[in-house]
Amino acid sequence: MNVDYADRPQQSNWSVGLCKCGEDVTTCCITCFLPCITFGRIAEVVDEGRNSCLSHSIVYGLLCTMQCQWVYSCMYRQRLRQKFVLPDEPCGDCCVHFCCEPCALCQEHAELKSRGFNPSNPSKGCIGPPTAAPQVPPSMIK
Repeated sequence: MNVDYADRPQQSNWSVGLCKCGEDVTTCCITCFLPCITFGRIAEVVDEGRNSCLSHSIVYGLLCTMQCQWVYSCMYRQRLRQKFVLPDEPCGDCCVHFCCEPCALCQEHAELKSRGFNPSNPSKGCIGPPTAAPQVPPSMIK
């Protein structure tokens, strides 16, 4: 059986290692003290703006009270990896988030930044600047 893998995208590497969270001090501090903010920013970009940063942050914060936020965040790590064809390393997504949640969130945030997204302002990172001004029908012009 011949399988053609020509259409399959090549796997790329993470732009930043898992334990390099101190390189962006601002993100590192926010993630250590308010991980729900960093997660919300990441999730909004990965979701392509379908849900807001605030809604993701609230769900994450509520799950923190039960110590199971890592389950929610590992699902978004998996989606991020699939979107950019990144390897499942150093171990599985859920294992990474369970063992080192802050480092995983910082790595994902850095990955989005390196790919041109702006997770610190997700609405701009998802949508970007408008390409053309909206057309106004002649009947609406005074």
